[in-house]
Amino acid sequence: MVKGALEFQEGRIDTITNPLIIAEVLSKSTSDYDLTDKFAAYRTIPSFQEYVLIDQYSLRIEHYVKTEPRKWIFQEYDESDTVLRLASIPFEISLADLYEKVEFTPIESQSVEA
Repeated sequence: MVKGALEFQEGRIDTITNPLIIAEVLSKSTSDYDLTDKFAAYRTIPSFQEYVLIDQYSLRIEHYVKTEPRKWIFQEYDESDTVLRLASIPFEISLADLYEKVEFTPIESQSVEA
């Protein structure tokens, strides 16, 4: 979701410069980066208001909402009957609906890549 018309980084067609909301599906290899350096970089974007991190290995969402400059509130969702409501646009979805066709693999049976 962007604020206003799409604005692209100069010379690129795959990088917008005016996001309102960014949602990421977390992976084991990127989750730490998504929560630290990437989130810090996103926070420098003036239009950026909400960050939604969706866990692909368990029923869990982290939701950050900007309330004023340099101030963010955090909410975690981890129950299927919980409803994620975005603050910047009129949108809501239950975790049951969001994860409807996702089958979680038990951690002990997940293969580890070398």
